[in-house]
Amino acid sequence: MNRGDSPGLAPWACWPGRSRGRRFAEPAAATRDAHQRDRDRIVHSNAFRRLVYKTQVFVNHEGDLFRTRLTHSLEVAQVARSAARELRLNEDLVEAIALAHDLGHTPFGHAGQDALHACMTPHGGFEHNLQSLRVVDHLEQRYFAFDGLNLSFEAREGILKHCSPRNARRLCAAEPDGPARRFIDGTQPSLEAQLVNLADEIAYCTHDIDDGLRAGLLQVERLEEVPLFAHWHAEARHSRARAGAGATSAQPGRRVVFETLRRLLSALIADVVQATSAAVAAVQPGDVESVRSSPPLVGFTRDQRRAVDALKAFLFSALYRHPQVADTTAQARQVVTDLFEAYVARPSEMPTDFAAAEDTPRAVADYIAGMTDRFALREHHRLTGRRVFVET
Repeated sequence: MNRGDSPGLAPWACWPGRSRGRRFAEPAAATRDAHQRDRDRIVHSNAFRRLVYKTQVFVNHEGDLFRTRLTHSLEVAQVARSAARELRLNEDLVEAIALAHDLGHTPFGHAGQDALHACMTPHGGFEHNLQSLRVVDHLEQRYFAFDGLNLSFEAREGILKHCSPRNARRLCAAEPDGPARRFIDGTQPSLEAQLVNLADEIAYCTHDIDDGLRAGLLQVERLEEVPLFAHWHAEARHSRARAGAGATSAQPGRRVVFETLRRLLSALIADVVQATSAAVAAVQPGDVESVRSSPPLVGFTRDQRRAVDALKAFLFSALYRHPQVADTTAQARQVVTDLFEAYVARPSEMPTDFAAAEDTPRAVADYIAGMTDRFALREHHRLTGRRVFVET
């Protein structure tokens, strides 16, 4: 089969044989299409491997079973592929975008990002989505002919899901028809990119409940105040009661939680498929370019959107602003701030490629953003003599 053929894809999907190409022309691969190749390059990158030791909500030393940026990215890919299959979208492209969407995230999750942005405010700021694109365009160094991974336009478009107007103008000055153009023109990305953006939201809403309960920072009784959780928790309890003790007798509480989250996740994916199918049918885009000139098409139904927003509001107040998380967040911000100040004052403390860069603050941001939690802690101890977290 020709690698450009895509049996089963909808007309409005991203067909690999119709890709807008790569920044640097390359011969086609013999056994993979353009977007399968994107995915494989991401999986083999250094930045992807580092995600295993980068915080999602809980810092790495707090427990082995909490999500990391790597496991989060894998869950986003699973959710997005499930929906893409039903919508006849390009699953390989969806997976590539999902696996790469957090490559630019700092250590210590959003706390690290906020601290690095504060440090970089006099120097252009820091955006983790823009940093993810910077990783795949410049910072990965694996090939003789170019820096970065030289991904397809469609993958890069999906990775850059947010971008400030100032940064969009700067990127467009260097690449007028690049992935930042839509932030100036007010157009949309592909359905595959839109789907991964929503799959990211679905994944963290569900898995943060699991991690919050595991950490003891959330309680089922409080969660039952949230209608979306309460509905599926009641369904799970009734299912267990009908099944009897039997196989569900061990750890009944945890099993009910798992069953609740499984049902919730399935319901959210089904709702996205339903709402998106209806939106696409109403617009009837003829191809991916028609998608880009249409309003956003991937989303929840109206009632489900309200229910998810209520769940997110609960998680924001009960989990993300929990005193224990806030204490960890404050310490993480201090680590990143101390590292930034130390490297700017003494660039020679960084590896040669970063130390020799003309733009020292940006090189420092690149270096810190690429760190894992535990490497950042080791470097902080080396440079300051202080231990912030007790690693186990």
